[in-house]
Amino acid sequence: MPNSSTPNKIVIATRESALALWQANFIRDRLAELYPQMEFQISGMTTRGDQILDVTLSKIGGKGLFIKELEQALEDGRADIAVHSMKDVPMDMPAGFALAAITEREDPRDAFVSNKYARLDALPPGSVVGTSSLRRESQLRARFPHLQVQPLRGNVQTRLRKLDEGQFAAIILAAAGLKRLGLAERITALLSPDLSLPAVGQGALGIECRADRSDLIKLMEPLHHIPTARCVEAERAMSRALGGSCEVPLGGFAEIDGHVLRLRGFVASQDGIRMVSDELNGSPDDCASIGAQLAKNLKAKGAEEILVALESKAVDPVSHP
Repeated sequence: MPNSSTPNKIVIATRESALALWQANFIRDRLAELYPQMEFQISGMTTRGDQILDVTLSKIGGKGLFIKELEQALEDGRADIAVHSMKDVPMDMPAGFALAAITEREDPRDAFVSNKYARLDALPPGSVVGTSSLRRESQLRARFPHLQVQPLRGNVQTRLRKLDEGQFAAIILAAAGLKRLGLAERITALLSPDLSLPAVGQGALGIECRADRSDLIKLMEPLHHIPTARCVEAERAMSRALGGSCEVPLGGFAEIDGHVLRLRGFVASQDGIRMVSDELNGSPDDCASIGAQLAKNLKAKGAEEILVALESKAVDPVSHP
């Protein structure tokens, strides 16, 4: 049965990386301002996605590995809400769970970080660029085929350390994460969406709870930013219709200008040789249908063939104890 009483204490589940903890504390502080009579506690957890750092996410089950342990804590009552980067949230929520709020978006762009070069197009042939996502890799390979793209896992600090040690000429990170951690000075250049289309949900935070916790859903309402939510819903609807996951190099980015929502999307092969892109405008109220229609348009332009080829090359996820 739904729980309609107001809790005295809310436990917030989060990963234990510096960025995840910043995000959880940010939400805690916002909630504490709204509800000063309530107690809030952070519960840090290590997920399988944090434990396995020597294999790319696409080979071990995708970004959902970052939230399964948090959802288990919600299910068994050890935590009330969980805070996620929306780009880590699988397109289909598990039964029994709900997104109670999506917060106002931070900078959604990708960031170019280098100690030697001012821009991506300044990198000499053969330069090694590190990135953790197939989305970034496919766009880099398509636009800068003379560069070497290599996988880069670990938290933000680990990735920056690998750059500083000289393992990479440059790395690509989400601007939002660097800014939230007070590392904006490390950003060499911000990449426009025309150059690097962001990930679905990038820059937005999601607050998850059990679907039967109507009390929590009500309490989270003030943190729900409707324009961001509509953009993210459009992006997620597109990705969902395309079977979006870590195994599919795709990007989706929506913006609202006045009364118009503009959604851009692409699907590509990992090597960037095949890429299909398109965009669609419409009313923000129709965000989900805009996303679904853009997915249809992309499939009609050739995305279906790319997706079938990707599926045929997919391998079973690597098993880790």
